[in-house]
Amino acid sequence: MIIVVDVYYTDNRAKTVGILFRNWDDAEPLDIIAAYTDNSLEYEPGSFYKRELPCIQSLLANGELDQLNAIIVDGYVYLSDDKKPGLGYYIYQCYDEKIPVFGVAKSAFHDNDAFVAKVYRSDSVKPLFVTSAGMELAVAAAHIQSIHGPYRFPYLLKLLDTHTKTDWEPSPVE
Repeated sequence: MIIVVDVYYTDNRAKTVGILFRNWDDAEPLDIIAAYTDNSLEYEPGSFYKRELPCIQSLLANGELDQLNAIIVDGYVYLSDDKKPGLGYYIYQCYDEKIPVFGVAKSAFHDNDAFVAKVYRSDSVKPLFVTSAGMELAVAAAHIQSIHGPYRFPYLLKLLDTHTKTDWEPSPVE
């Protein structure tokens, strides 16, 4: 099974959503899961993972991690040509480097070409920027290329974006 995850923030809460699918070319998800967490951490430039990682861990805490073949994040595994760790790498380490992690980003990151594959989907002249840990970069890029959808941004990743930003549960009453 494959999961793509993302986190969205509002006030002091975070909504983390995961879309599960079995095969890279699946047109529909197996399941869509969500977790809501209180979030007291502010965004820290260069340390994005400190804010996102606890939210993703919360989402995955109740799942069957041994059934996951890959985790895809909105962002990077490596942030620079000298392999500065990004969110994806911290997730990879968090799960004992047993589950491959891919980062998929819509924009390039300065001084980050050595461990990035540019994936052109459909007729788009703008690539997606793919990074990976636990799987060869060329293989990871081919998987991202094969995800269902006729546009630059794969359908299940777009669906994730939509679910992450909508249908918030009410804040708990104190």
